[in-house]
Amino acid sequence: MISSLLARTAVALFAGALVATSGATASAKPIPEGPGFSSATKFIGSPAKANPVSLPVVPTNPYMAPVGKSNIHNDTYMSDSYQWAGPLGKNTKVTSQVAGGECASITFNAAGQLVAICLTPKTPAYLTLMDPDSLKVLTRYNLTRRPTAVGALSNRDYTELSGGYFYLDNQDRAVVATADRHIITFEVARTGSKYAFKPISDVDLATSITAGQPTFAASGDSILSALPDFNGNIWFVTTQGLVGALNPQTGKSQTIRLSGEGITQSFSMDETGGVYVVSNIAMYRFDAVAGLPTSSWRIVYENDGVQKPGAKSAGSGTSPTVMSGGRVAITDNANPMNIVVYNTAVDAASREVCSAPVFDKNASITENSLISIGSSLIVENNYGNLNIQSVAKGKTTTPGFARVDVQADGTCKKVWTNSEVSAPSVVPKFSAATGLIYTYTKPKGPGKIDRWYWTALDYRTGEVVYSKLAGTGGKFNNSYASLYLAPNGVGYVGVLKGLIRVADMK
Repeated sequence: MISSLLARTAVALFAGALVATSGATASAKPIPEGPGFSSATKFIGSPAKANPVSLPVVPTNPYMAPVGKSNIHNDTYMSDSYQWAGPLGKNTKVTSQVAGGECASITFNAAGQLVAICLTPKTPAYLTLMDPDSLKVLTRYNLTRRPTAVGALSNRDYTELSGGYFYLDNQDRAVVATADRHIITFEVARTGSKYAFKPISDVDLATSITAGQPTFAASGDSILSALPDFNGNIWFVTTQGLVGALNPQTGKSQTIRLSGEGITQSFSMDETGGVYVVSNIAMYRFDAVAGLPTSSWRIVYENDGVQKPGAKSAGSGTSPTVMSGGRVAITDNANPMNIVVYNTAVDAASREVCSAPVFDKNASITENSLISIGSSLIVENNYGNLNIQSVAKGKTTTPGFARVDVQADGTCKKVWTNSEVSAPSVVPKFSAATGLIYTYTKPKGPGKIDRWYWTALDYRTGEVVYSKLAGTGGKFNNSYASLYLAPNGVGYVGVLKGLIRVADMK
């Protein structure tokens, strides 16, 4: 997710139609460092020793790319966990690439290349193919971005404008939801050394989304996320509370609208057919009944009704995370915020399994999904991240990471809290092979210097193992972009000017 400040600028600049083009490439150009780079500490802590953690295997969705490679949150559980390793901090090298925008959402295709959505407020959004080593842009496709009225999408971020929640399907094709309510499937065509994205399917969902809505309300409703279930239906949710399921074979969709509820997060699904959606009021399980999204259960979560600084709404800031053992977890909007775990079964005698407060009163909110590690959940504090200026000129956000475990007796227990590390907005990830939680941090100052670090925390204790300087200055702000680990152990994170690569050197 990118900040709403960027979205407001983007809407003003691109209220009209943009023509889609393909095939443009760019030579490798590193992101320029800002003030304070020469004096900034380049490495903090010590190289890690791998301390593996047993991680339940997430089932592969037969309609998506392999687990760990398919979407911003790794898999259909939205686990944000990898079985494979990440950097250990051994002679770690950071490289960067200016890439025509913030490459916030990344997948890995079968060739090991990066397939990403890249966006800045001064350019269109690009579906982008990049070399994983040099970070050279091999080709990009200018996605259509046609808001139906100026200002209609004024409070939206890049996920709602340009397909940030896209996914890679089982045939290595990018499936992208666009601002004008289309779902477009792209394949990569190669001729010699040249690549190009080719749209092979385009489904217009505008009629399904706007049916029965007042004209102005309909003009402001857009697809937030689209993902396939284990039966091949492509589910989608919109910002104004529409839940839909598209049959890609017939091109027909069926929908249900949540009365008086909005949606600001993506969703998750499991192999039982459950699709888990959180609105700004309640948590749901949906199932497809003859193709129609049908609510199997609904539960209202605790909410003080206040939109916290750093939140997109007065509601949950997490995409639901499916856990092993038939559970699904979110954070609520209480004060302080709670991690809440629910039983996924349709016929469960009791819906809520347990909950636990995290961080301090008047200083807790997250706008990023929980990490699921077996019965453990990891949460990041984003309190205070109103926009990119919130972390400019040496400022940073309220620190905080916490681990909550679901105990054998069904209670939630807070295992540790790290109250020192500030991660303003990154989607953190976990590596079972190293036992490390990876995040992107920004300490305060010194003075007006902005330092950004690739940071590894010990899963067992929450302590910082190492931090490697990624860069200095506002260009290295990740602004809600996620962090990623490739199967070869290389790390990536999108930043405002493009992408950085973090790799241990042998």
